[in-house]
Amino acid sequence: MASNHEEVKLFGIVGSPFVVRVEIALNLKGVQYKFVEEKKGEFSDALIKYNPVYKKVPVLVHNDKPISESLVILEYIDETWKQNPILPSDPYKRALARFWSKFIDDKCLDAARKVAFSLDEKEREEGFKELEVAFQFLEDELKDKFFGGEEIGLVDITGVFLAFWVPIIQEAIGLKLFTIEKFPKLYKWSQDFIDHQIVKEKLPNRETHLAFFKARYESIVASK
Repeated sequence: MASNHEEVKLFGIVGSPFVVRVEIALNLKGVQYKFVEEKKGEFSDALIKYNPVYKKVPVLVHNDKPISESLVILEYIDETWKQNPILPSDPYKRALARFWSKFIDDKCLDAARKVAFSLDEKEREEGFKELEVAFQFLEDELKDKFFGGEEIGLVDITGVFLAFWVPIIQEAIGLKLFTIEKFPKLYKWSQDFIDHQIVKEKLPNRETHLAFFKARYESIVASK
């Protein structure tokens, strides 16, 4: 737990998968914090002060020291509060966790954006294929209940977008990508992960997000 003299603030947008990553990690560690809600496109002066380089969320402020970028924040949280480790103690396993977390950001997020938001049909198809390839790599890598073993770890928390947001996107636009038939281990992981009490407490409202992506897809179709 954060001690009484510690001040922990999280600047974020409600429903952002990058912010949710940090919320899950803080919840896992039992760290009390103040959530400072930001509005997309209308960031506060405080947010700009704490993250003048990228000017985006999430930003964790610990005793007036700001840390930005969700993966960097996750490692900071793990190093600062030692209970319920997010990263393995073994150097090789720790390096692998960092590798696969970066893989998710590099190979999955951009592809998912193409599928969900691109107006170009060819680009959307490319994104679909890229996601299939990335999911297969993750399917092959998953050896236990979670990527972190029997308990959730860095890769699981990084992958919250895959477990929660991707199924919503595919339902909204009528895709059959992330299914138990195609990726049985990864699909079961996603169910176990979003059903984990620590995770469930920090996930946004599913129906609100589903309505958003449906409306977004309908506008894409209408604009063609």
